[in-house]
Amino acid sequence: MASEQKLILASGSPRRLDLLNQAGLHPARLMPMDIDETPKKSEHPRSLARRLSGEKAEAAWAALKSDLAWRHSYILSADTVVAVGRRILEKTEYTDEASSALHLLSGRGHSVYTGICLVTPGGQFRQKVVQTKVRFKRLSPHEIDNYIASGQWRGKAGAYAIQGIAGSFVQKIVGSYTNVVGLPLYETLSLLSGEGFDVQAAWPEG
Repeated sequence: MASEQKLILASGSPRRLDLLNQAGLHPARLMPMDIDETPKKSEHPRSLARRLSGEKAEAAWAALKSDLAWRHSYILSADTVVAVGRRILEKTEYTDEASSALHLLSGRGHSVYTGICLVTPGGQFRQKVVQTKVRFKRLSPHEIDNYIASGQWRGKAGAYAIQGIAGSFVQKIVGSYTNVVGLPLYETLSLLSGEGFDVQAAWPEG
């Protein structure tokens, strides 16, 4: 029965939760997984996104598989990586990191990869990586300084959140917008539907 289906989001990202809510999905539980997100030597950004989403899902599944109340749930995890070519831009915590990232992104294209991993109630792992290409306008030093002063870069891969002020920096986007926010909705819902989850069960009636 659709009413018995439970979705667990193995992420603490409020943006991913908001996107799922937007699509009418309301996870029964949030399980942020604390794993080492350090890229391996020469690891491709796409491979990193896939590996980390898989490791988060595996950690959540391992924690729940012996819990009768949750072991037959669907577990969804995701990880987003921003890269210029093969150069991975990690989450920024300091102003000098943010400034360096924004100067690098200024006037050029970059890619956003999100790895999504779904663990089915039967314990099967399903993965997909979605890529979106983004191009920033050329940023003046004044714009970069003011954006850094806003604090919206803090903790963000590539030092920006497209749903905030930095959305005005985007000159062109090719691919999924929600992917850049943190979770490609079309691909995520397709993955869920393909594994028997009723994504429309909680849609409101008019």
